[in-house]
Amino acid sequence: MPTIFIPLAATLGAQAMGALACIVLPVLAPEAAPDYGILASNIGHYSGLIFLGATIASLLSGGWVARWGPIRVTQMALLSCGAGLAILPTGEAWLLPASALLVGFGYGPLTPASSDILSRRAPPAMMMLIFSLKQSGVPVGGALAGLMLPPLAVAYGWRVAALAAAGLCLALALAIQPLRRDLDQLRGRRRPFFLAAALIGPLRLVWAHPALRRLALTSLAFSAMQTATTSFYVTFLAERADYSLVQAGLALSVAQLAAVIGRVLWGHVADRGVAASPLLAGLGFGMAASIALAMAFNAGWPSYAVLAVSAAIGATVIAWNGVFLAETARQAPAGMVGEATGGVLSITFSATTVGPPAMSLVIALSGSYVAGYGVFALGCVAASVALVAGHRRDLARK
Repeated sequence: MPTIFIPLAATLGAQAMGALACIVLPVLAPEAAPDYGILASNIGHYSGLIFLGATIASLLSGGWVARWGPIRVTQMALLSCGAGLAILPTGEAWLLPASALLVGFGYGPLTPASSDILSRRAPPAMMMLIFSLKQSGVPVGGALAGLMLPPLAVAYGWRVAALAAAGLCLALALAIQPLRRDLDQLRGRRRPFFLAAALIGPLRLVWAHPALRRLALTSLAFSAMQTATTSFYVTFLAERADYSLVQAGLALSVAQLAAVIGRVLWGHVADRGVAASPLLAGLGFGMAASIALAMAFNAGWPSYAVLAVSAAIGATVIAWNGVFLAETARQAPAGMVGEATGGVLSITFSATTVGPPAMSLVIALSGSYVAGYGVFALGCVAASVALVAGHRRDLARK
């Protein structure tokens, strides 16, 4: 375990900063939207552009990791996230696409880079737990955003809050430089680069392996639900339950902290012999159930009940990724963890690219969050049923 501790801490921290960068504007939307001249519910279009950038970057990241090493790629990714956030305080709506794409180009390579590191350093018997611990960086970043950004915005303005988040990304990029000599030892594996092959190759790899293909398709539904939840939860609570920005930020933080516990717990359960497919299916059913409860929120709900449902959302909607990515690394062909992870994540991110804008559209057409969340919940149920059926087929072949 000691040999994995520093790489785990570095990758967890990078994952946290990337996750924080993705939801800075969604968390600050109630304060920032008027300055941009847009509705807070339209923030889904910004989130969609983030994941469009992440989709492209994740496909290219396998080659980047091979050439420059996972630590250098992580540093470049953090700098890109910071640059995207630094654009936000301008208050210019026409610069929002550039901000979103820069954050997305930074977020996309973080997971393939960290998977490359941990697949080489994690003890096989602890693979699911280690990956789940690393992926707990996502809800840690979300919790940090919910706890840090609203108070900063109230005290100093939302622009200062955005710049503080950018500064954290830059600080971490500098802090992990000493790890490069050890963790980037395999860098320099140069390959002929053709853009079309770099973009299509990882997808072909995923589609050629049934287990990877099933994981990728499952992630379409799960990631759409997760992104819709994290992108809209603060605004949803403000409008549906009449919460203040700080109260809604606290509820989001509770969900994210529950996700940290959930990710570690589900990773431990998977390492103790529960197969990944039925475990992920159970989480999918839990997503639909917890979101159904949230749709009943109103101003009369006691705060402890809202926080309890928020915790259930965190433990399901935001807690599936560690087991999912560990299983992706386990199913990847030898020496191709970065490419396989990048290919799977490009499909994952395609759902997160379309999901938030689709949610904004449904809200605009229906005037309600219930219809949008309902569609995503049905998708999670369908994906879970397909996972169970696929797992049964696999058992029957043995």
